[in-house]
Amino acid sequence: MTPALLLASFIAAAAYTLTPGPGFLALLGIGAAQGRRAGAGFILGHFAGDVLWSSLALIAIIGARVLGSLVFDLLGLVCGLYLAWLGGRAVGARRRAAGAPVVQVRRPLLRGLAFGLTNPKGYPVAVATFTALLAGHAAALDWHALPALLGAACIGFLAADAVLIALAGAAGVRRLYRRHELWIVRGSGVLFLGFAAAAIVGAAPGLRRAWAGR
Repeated sequence: MTPALLLASFIAAAAYTLTPGPGFLALLGIGAAQGRRAGAGFILGHFAGDVLWSSLALIAIIGARVLGSLVFDLLGLVCGLYLAWLGGRAVGARRRAAGAPVVQVRRPLLRGLAFGLTNPKGYPVAVATFTALLAGHAAALDWHALPALLGAACIGFLAADAVLIALAGAAGVRRLYRRHELWIVRGSGVLFLGFAAAAIVGAAPGLRRAWAGR
């Protein structure tokens, strides 16, 4: 285990977190509507999903997908359906009263937990990011390195989460979001539907092959 390998895992995790996607937009909305504390609750809940997907990505990279592809195809399908539900609600959002926020989450921590664990961006983007940054250290990748790599990744996630919380709670960001909240929510809903379609389409070939082989 070398410091360069740990640094690569740290950078991969931070880059994964800061890549714009459904979780990023959801955090922006919650932070703007309900403040930095609610945004922090959401992102801390989302951290569980970050750890899950990065663990699966590292296992797949080190073990050459020893678990097989069916479980990941099923996860992709479930994630896609969940995001389609969220996207449909966002696209059909209506302002409930003058000055009332469109996005209002009662339990940000639980919403972040559910969002993180079902994020369709999770597994494929984690695999791509970690593969790209760990490729130069392939000779050092083995099962003994997994705990240290995951630990470095967790530190990277938390560092990037701190940046996101500061951004989501900034006064200027909150003012901009509130001014155009309804259209941002609807636009993010369209984006969520796109991610959902991509997740379902990506899972479909593997599920078809599995069904045909029964």
